[in-house]
Amino acid sequence: MTQTRKIASGIYLVVDPAMEEKALLRKLEVVLEEELAAVQLWDNFYAGQKVYGLIQKIVHLCHAKEVPVLINNQWEFLLDTALDGVHFDAIPDDFAAIKKAVHRPFLTGLTCGNDEALIIWAHEKQLDYISFCSVFPSATSTSCELVTFESITRAKKISSMPVFLAGGIKPDNLPLLAGLEYDGVAVISGIMNADNPSASVKEYLRRLPKNNP
Repeated sequence: MTQTRKIASGIYLVVDPAMEEKALLRKLEVVLEEELAAVQLWDNFYAGQKVYGLIQKIVHLCHAKEVPVLINNQWEFLLDTALDGVHFDAIPDDFAAIKKAVHRPFLTGLTCGNDEALIIWAHEKQLDYISFCSVFPSATSTSCELVTFESITRAKKISSMPVFLAGGIKPDNLPLLAGLEYDGVAVISGIMNADNPSASVKEYLRRLPKNNP
């Protein structure tokens, strides 16, 4: 299986599998009519959930739009699904063994904070992107430290990897990120919890620097 999908700039959408499945898929289908960089399935699964079935449905919707789908942390799902990659919240114990086990090209990303060593590791391992969490206080990013703008700026000096910003990011506070060099924003509740998720995506895109003259 050859990996052809790449992560673009823009909105990196995170979806919560704990959301009622029909509502999740309905909102995702609507959002996919807009431009997305990627979709990540958060590993917030509940007991007894039919995870493989949900993955297949999400992949089917996203691949129809050529949007890559990543799993959060649980890379083993890459072994027997069409997922495009994995996003790690921390450096995995044996990255080389994971790559060998998956035995096909796949996208990789890492959550970074203020520890520069994480950025350096991601650069040295040639990951596809990094994501800084949390830029602002967030109800869905409670395990992340608040990231300094200096840490984000250092990342672009260390590597040319795409940089996404996550945690509490809303259209209204995007102007506070003016002057930072980044490739997109990772969003969950700001879109998936919106009454009109399509309009929410449009508003994020409108306010992202490259789309906001």
